[in-house]
Amino acid sequence: MNSEIVRILIVDDRPENLLALENLLDTPGLIVLKAESGDQALSIMLMQDVALVLLDVQMPEMDGFEVAELMRLNSRTKSIPIIFITAISKEQKYVFKGYKSGAVDYLFKPVNPDILISKVNVFCDLYRQRFLILSQKAYIEKQNRELKKQLDEIHILEGMLPICSNCKKVREDDGSWSSLDDYVRSRCDVEFSHSLCTDCARKLYPESFSREDSNG
Repeated sequence: MNSEIVRILIVDDRPENLLALENLLDTPGLIVLKAESGDQALSIMLMQDVALVLLDVQMPEMDGFEVAELMRLNSRTKSIPIIFITAISKEQKYVFKGYKSGAVDYLFKPVNPDILISKVNVFCDLYRQRFLILSQKAYIEKQNRELKKQLDEIHILEGMLPICSNCKKVREDDGSWSSLDDYVRSRCDVEFSHSLCTDCARKLYPESFSREDSNG
């Protein structure tokens, strides 16, 4: 996933409100997803990574509070920040209900465009930073696993090898036996260049050395 591309979801049962918000948030690097119901919003969030949800409170069948509560029950959606956008009363009990159901902010209609854009930018930046941190963590964990593997292999090579005293094959972890060449090659980035030492050459080809000795 490209960390420069951020998706936000706007949820409103009125298409004209969705269109107005989409036009307002039309900026490079930002993809605006739209949902006209709570069910549709939940389906989108289960299929795509979303950095922020702009959620209308007053919707038929499932209102914004119910959507937020269902989001908090799912491991994939429970951490997505929610900004409620509403035209209902500004009484403290409604605001408190919004925060209790999982909102991180509350905006009242008509929405001030500058304030909305500013808040959206903050959450998009936080999302990018979180993505970068997770990517760096994954990279470090991968490097650590590779380093541990290399250290384990070095330790095996430096320690005592379970090697056959006759044919010199080495016993693998699963109990099978491999040639010493294959054993080392599978654990280290090396290739073997085979030749004969002098003692083995004399033993295998004594006639050649006899001629050399007589000529010498």
